[in-house]
Amino acid sequence: MDFVYKEDRIVLYNEAEEVIAEITFPAVSENEVEITHTFVDGSLRGQGIAGKITEAAADYIRQNSKKVKPVCSYAAGWFSKHPEYNDILSDR
Repeated sequence: MDFVYKEDRIVLYNEAEEVIAEITFPAVSENEVEITHTFVDGSLRGQGIAGKITEAAADYIRQNSKKVKPVCSYAAGWFSKHPEYNDILSDR
């Protein structure tokens, strides 16, 4: 999967350069981001893409030494099922 990494989001495009999956994590401080939105096009549903893009975001956030607050309901549920990422969860 060829995710495109940007400063505050990760995107997957189709051949027509349309966004077909996306997760956004804007900064709320110098050391913290919030996952505010997870989107997967209906054509990809049921393939685990939301989990893969959330894991990619978690890894990216960890690599950049940030903490994360999962505001998006999907991301909050994902983090609750993946305690191996508890080290990057925000305390607030």
